[in-house]
Amino acid sequence: INNALLVEIISTMPSLQVDGKFSKARYEAALAAQGMSPEQFEARLRQDMVMQQLVGAIGDTGIVSSVSAEMMLRIQSEERQVAEIRVTPEQFAGEVKLDADAARKFYDENQKQFQTPELVRAEYVVLSLDGLLSQVAVSDAEVKAWYEAHLSRYQQPEERRASHILITLAAGASDADKAKAKARAEEVLKDVQKNPAKFAELAKQHSQDPGSAANGGDLGFFGRGMMVKPFEEAVFKQKPGELSGLVQSDFGFHIIKVTGIKEGKQKKLDEVRAEIEGELKRQGAQKRYAEAAEAFTNMVYEQSDSLAPVAEKFKLKIQQSPMLPRQVPQQALAALGPLGNEKLLAALFTDDAIKNKRNTDAVEVAQNTLVSARVLEHKPAAVRPFESVRADIETMLKAKEATALAKKKGEEKLAELTGGQDKINWALVKNVSRLQGKQVPAPALQAIFRADVSKLPAYAGVELPNNGGYALYKIMAVKPLETVDADKRRVLQRDYENMTAQEDFAAYLAGLRQRYKVEINKSVLEAKER
Repeated sequence: INNALLVEIISTMPSLQVDGKFSKARYEAALAAQGMSPEQFEARLRQDMVMQQLVGAIGDTGIVSSVSAEMMLRIQSEERQVAEIRVTPEQFAGEVKLDADAARKFYDENQKQFQTPELVRAEYVVLSLDGLLSQVAVSDAEVKAWYEAHLSRYQQPEERRASHILITLAAGASDADKAKAKARAEEVLKDVQKNPAKFAELAKQHSQDPGSAANGGDLGFFGRGMMVKPFEEAVFKQKPGELSGLVQSDFGFHIIKVTGIKEGKQKKLDEVRAEIEGELKRQGAQKRYAEAAEAFTNMVYEQSDSLAPVAEKFKLKIQQSPMLPRQVPQQALAALGPLGNEKLLAALFTDDAIKNKRNTDAVEVAQNTLVSARVLEHKPAAVRPFESVRADIETMLKAKEATALAKKKGEEKLAELTGGQDKINWALVKNVSRLQGKQVPAPALQAIFRADVSKLPAYAGVELPNNGGYALYKIMAVKPLETVDADKRRVLQRDYENMTAQEDFAAYLAGLRQRYKVEINKSVLEAKER
């Protein structure tokens, strides 16, 4: 991946633009927020681009013929006219009789289903860099001293506005192609030199830059470091309104016209005061946090019978949690805020925390954030009393038995139908296809299209999920697709090509894993996520 392409990709990222133009300040702020240097970000971006090229190279081999696509479209579009009748569990509710001890037996055999989890309620304190920011004060003298010591940081660099006409040149082009592109560019240059006032019109007509041609070649204002080097050097040597000769870059041949200059200037102290105050406060907080972290860790351990001393020393608020279970789903951890950390939760359920009511060790739950907690209340895991769940168990068992009776009755009726005895008053006639199958449940659609329709009427039956009973279908007519819509075929062909590409790439990865015997250390990944 060459530098020019990398620069182009970064400069066109919407998240790094202000008013539609690349912002170096936003770029630096975004990297700082992620704790990355420009070199680290660019290296990761290069890796991602190489991976995209690999995926594309393999994915582009996923080919499905138009004949295959048409055949699949015909299969998916075939319609079957069906009538439906359902045998519901409710029809058998009066026939269900439970044994006197059925509920008790189920309770005894499935006690885990009726167990309440072990719970604790805790108090906790949080020492964080962000929390210390409010404790840091910055004087006017400190702000002024910082400003004067870092004047170069607050210089507004010179920016220039330029328009260009680009005649592109593919990477690795032959000498003949280069000569052809250059000759074309020289012809356009002659036209521009004859009619410099018509630069925008000629750019719209001749430029092969899709990003600027429609705007008359206008690239807006930009500073140094935002364009490829040959282009930048030419722009910052030209005078306003001056035309360049041919300038060659990795993208091709450029004809450039400088249309505006914003002189560099020194920002005044008042313009950057808030920025400097924020910087100095964060530096002060970082220093305080580095000094406090070790003392905080030692203090919650050495004075483990209370969080009050450490809260008083570092001016922290003692907070209280709701009742917390020992096991919290990964996706629910974030909702617990500072306590949403597996290591901290595990510490709260140790014997030392529960029986001795000691502070947990200080746990780093996020970058520059330490938490210590102390159990206030503990509720051990317990099985709910039988009488409190008896009615629910009986209702569930009755529903299960009624569903079984509905299935049995439905299968008996299906056997009669396939044997030629159709005495059912059918209803709910509808047309279904694999593409338009939402009129029936998914299991029913599968049963309808698995049925043998060589002789009509044909019959299908299926047990429906979620105690839905049993559904019977009478297939009365089959309507194949008469005319193939070319657009639908192309869409389906593209979809199947994408599926084929994904399968090919998955097979490629599987082959690599088998060949190189890569082992993934999941414990390290999980620790990194935490």
